[in-house]
Amino acid sequence: MKIAASFAAAALLLMPPQPASADPVASLADGRTGRIEFSSVTPGGPTELVRRSYSATGTTVVGTLVLPLSADGRTPAMVIAHGSGGILPGREDAWAARLNALGIATFVVDSFTPRGLQSTSRNQSRLSTMANLADALAALRLLATHPRIDPARIAVMGFSRGGQVALYSALEPLRRGMIEGDLRFAAHVALYPSCSIPYRSAEVGTSPVLMLLGDADDYTPAAACRDYAAWFASKGVPITAISYEGAQHDFDIPDPPRFLPALQSARGCRAEVDVDSGTVRRPDTGEVLRDQTTISAYFRSCMQRGATMGGNSAALARAERDVATFLRAAFELPVR
Repeated sequence: MKIAASFAAAALLLMPPQPASADPVASLADGRTGRIEFSSVTPGGPTELVRRSYSATGTTVVGTLVLPLSADGRTPAMVIAHGSGGILPGREDAWAARLNALGIATFVVDSFTPRGLQSTSRNQSRLSTMANLADALAALRLLATHPRIDPARIAVMGFSRGGQVALYSALEPLRRGMIEGDLRFAAHVALYPSCSIPYRSAEVGTSPVLMLLGDADDYTPAAACRDYAAWFASKGVPITAISYEGAQHDFDIPDPPRFLPALQSARGCRAEVDVDSGTVRRPDTGEVLRDQTTISAYFRSCMQRGATMGGNSAALARAERDVATFLRAAFELPVR
């Protein structure tokens, strides 16, 4: 697949005028597209999300919805979740254009700017990944109200931190933290997620999962993700994990690889989060951490600095093909 800039521009030109509103929208029944403000929440961790003990005030976040030009009837859709560097030039919007060309609507969610953040890459504790997850689930709930979108064919795709969102949204207790009933993502696509602190639950959805990894990734190592994929498979989840030779973190961005010494990485951590009990287990010692002070202290102690990030054109070309193949099967799309 090639990015068609003219295609994306035409899609934007054909969007209907957007109603002006100071309040976040609760429904897309009017068929709007473009920039959309909607309501989410900001949980401080998985227990707050599972128990719904987050602030009832809510948080207004924003997403950009584009429908494919070729759509007939109801179309499948993809919620796109960014990484710890926020929405990057040449990544989220480029993937949106590729997916639009496949006949898939896209909703790129910005979890950082509305919360006054640009990045968490130097300090991941600035915002819990559960906030990004809550935004993706709120986006799922919102897109299901759109008359042009098939609520049974809404998937999630994410990069790095967003890749964690794509994986964690398959855990039922976390999904139910935002959504009543049976609405869930129809597929999950995670690019180079952090898997060193895997979240686990007794209840896992059965939608297919695709993991795309760089085998030279020194920020979110592929080995930990292959282990996490094996756990999902043991729960009956249809999962495919693909590693690209020589690819590093952010292999799908246009910038060349470079070492960034200030990046904070969890690659040195050895812990598993049980979202059912709210506890953290250290497989290296067998110790179970139960109180938040001890859990936070351990995570501070195991974090490391420095990693290489940058694009790999061969890996990106393969990723484009692998994502297209996966989504054609998951959404039952015609081959174009």
